[in-house]
Amino acid sequence: MFPELNNLLSTTPDKTEQGTLTLLCDAKTDGSFLVHHFLSFYLKANCKVCFVALVQSFSHYNIVGQKLGVSLTAARDRGQLVFLEGLKSSVEVLFHSQEEPHPLQFLREAGAGNLQSLYTFIQDSLKPADSEESPWKYPVLLVDNLSVLLSLGVGAVAVLDFMQYCRATVCCELKGNVVALVHDTEGAADEGNDILLNGLSHQSHLILRAEGLATGFCKDVHGQLSILWRRPSKSTAQRARSLTYQYKIQDKNVTFFAKGMSPAVL
Repeated sequence: MFPELNNLLSTTPDKTEQGTLTLLCDAKTDGSFLVHHFLSFYLKANCKVCFVALVQSFSHYNIVGQKLGVSLTAARDRGQLVFLEGLKSSVEVLFHSQEEPHPLQFLREAGAGNLQSLYTFIQDSLKPADSEESPWKYPVLLVDNLSVLLSLGVGAVAVLDFMQYCRATVCCELKGNVVALVHDTEGAADEGNDILLNGLSHQSHLILRAEGLATGFCKDVHGQLSILWRRPSKSTAQRARSLTYQYKIQDKNVTFFAKGMSPAVL
């Protein structure tokens, strides 16, 4: 995890809020550093994590995790991390016969609109056994990223329904958290992605939006991060507050600073 980001969000592994949906989105930049932050954060917080990874391999996330002080291999071996490797699993579903329903079974179905098998996998992964007291604080669902489901032929409404079920189970029933990344294809006339992003934005308690600089590439400032806290149940005056920072990604950390306050500029 990145300590400076924890400071901006006023969170630590010992002090976390439960029952929330956090939306990560990136526009004209790579927002995967946010995924790595929350993955390592919740593992260090001793939470049970179900990670639906549709973009990169397990080894990729594990290498980055080790730089941030966590071992995904160890977490998986002790039962803290349930990892669904979408790249590998999709090949198994498409080219090998399955005796039992697979979480990505929708890839073999006409229309690719039914995410019931993926939801059932998440539900079974995070629900504690009735006869056992869970050694973990609370469950967390992390998805990287939902836009891939649209690329695989799933409709935006089906993805929103899927997330609604996940939120009801993880956030409301199990008192855990959901974190999901969505690409913002602004200016690309992608109606499905716009519906997904807008729908999740209205449901989210926290939105982190990473975007590239309008002026283009800069070696000392890699992008801009907007943080929006939302409380859907509050009155309009109390509903939202936001902050914006610029950032620079380093090998094992991310530094944040106010606009125009980069050390390179000063």
